[in-house]
Amino acid sequence: MFYTITEEQRKRLENDFVYHAPHGDQPERYEGIRNAAMRYAEYLIVRCPPSRELSLALTHIEEAMMLANASIARNEA
Repeated sequence: MFYTITEEQRKRLENDFVYHAPHGDQPERYEGIRNAAMRYAEYLIVRCPPSRELSLALTHIEEAMMLANASIARNEA
C-alpha cells in the first residue's frame, strides 16, 4: 500500500531537506547555542560517572543543540 503526500507535507520536506544559508545574527545565535550546549555537557562530564546514561545524556544535548539551530535555520526567512 502507498499513501499520498499532502501539500503540507511536501512543503515541509522542501523546507527541511534544503540548505539554509545563515543571515543576519543567526551565526552568532548558532554559536551561542553550541557554546551553551558544550558548557552543559562539560558540567555533566565532571559530575557524573562514565556510564551508558551519561553517554545518552550527552547525545541528547547534541540532539537538542542541532534541533535548536535547525529551528532558527528552517523557520526564519
